[in-house]
Amino acid sequence: MSTFLHGGSIVGPNGVETADVLITGNSIVAVGTNLPVPASARTIDSTGMVILPGLVDIHSHLREPGNEEAETIQTGARGAALGGFTAVVAMPNTNPTIDSPSVVRDVLALAEGVACEVLPAAAMTVGRKGELLTPMGELAAMGVRIFTDDGSGVQNPAMMRSIMEYATGLEAITDGEPIVLAQHCDVTALSDRGHMHEGEWSTRLGMAGQPVIAETLMMQRDVALAELTGARIHFQHVSSAHGVEIIRSAKASGLAVTAEATTHHFTLTDAACAGYDPVFKVHPPLRTSDDVAAIREGLADGTIDAIATDHAPHEPHTKEFSFDHAPPGMLGFETALSLALHELGLPLERIVELMSVRPAEIAGIGDRHGRLIETGNRANLAIVDVDETWTVAGTAMASRSQNTPYEGRELKGKVKYTIVEGEITVDQGVATR
Repeated sequence: MSTFLHGGSIVGPNGVETADVLITGNSIVAVGTNLPVPASARTIDSTGMVILPGLVDIHSHLREPGNEEAETIQTGARGAALGGFTAVVAMPNTNPTIDSPSVVRDVLALAEGVACEVLPAAAMTVGRKGELLTPMGELAAMGVRIFTDDGSGVQNPAMMRSIMEYATGLEAITDGEPIVLAQHCDVTALSDRGHMHEGEWSTRLGMAGQPVIAETLMMQRDVALAELTGARIHFQHVSSAHGVEIIRSAKASGLAVTAEATTHHFTLTDAACAGYDPVFKVHPPLRTSDDVAAIREGLADGTIDAIATDHAPHEPHTKEFSFDHAPPGMLGFETALSLALHELGLPLERIVELMSVRPAEIAGIGDRHGRLIETGNRANLAIVDVDETWTVAGTAMASRSQNTPYEGRELKGKVKYTIVEGEITVDQGVATR
């Protein structure tokens, strides 16, 4: 089967240009104008739309195994595809934890045939308890490239040093492909009793806060350990201006440091918590307008490498608890691209770098995702009407959960088609898997 994309604007080597795209099997076989079209090809009129390399999310929670009431790999992948993602990295804070070859195999089996590629990250420590290393060598041999105890930063510096030293020796197993250690930076002794950002709004609301230093103290530690060991460290969901400066300095020193920021950390501030609505509770917390401005600047100048969603579904009733008892987390898949396109004020090419090219490289899947739309590359694509407006509704999303902080908000930019390995998984805005 062939698919012919006609009249769209593609992000190509010369910037954004109008071109047709012919897909046969799982590959792009021609890009240009006046292309001969096979009689059996399906033609998609892409006039007025942009054709992007498929998005890649390096930080998402699909909840399965163990919390299928909130999400499954199938429903999560469906939501991701509706958001234009052709690949997502699933965090290991499941039940059981993704910390062994058997659980990795289970996740991969559950991911067969879903709406986008799902890559399991594995925990750095058994049960994410920070005490014993997982069998990283065996897991790396299975294809795992990202290790993280996400949801829990590794608290013991000696343990983190051991993890880094061990990880640097695994490239012999991976044929030189790097192992990425993704850190949820949070010194829990400083943050455990807090429920939002420690600052003016937490004082006003009488709410215990999480200070910025809980994030940045661990970032500084891990930069120092990365310098000592040569390990590749990735900072997850950076939320503070000071955190951005730490990354900028580490990169200037030539360290192998990458970082991500979430859509909610560049669009929302802690003032959103004024109504005590737990939908705005997230970890790390929403911070100040100055922090938001710094995150945006870091995304613009390359200090921050990628936009991630930290898609974190929760059963609806749990987000009806009081703010201090509700779990942290927000949905992100279906709103991320719209927010990035129209909130950051960045060129389309930079958005593609942040949401496709760089995350694919960090995840070790740059051979098939985040590629330029050129002949011979794999057909992992998203077709987007950047001008279509739509209203966010949690109940209308593919997720089993509804905890979007953008409920009722009118956004601009809608994914109309998602193509994964040449197959259409979103067709005219409707998921097909």
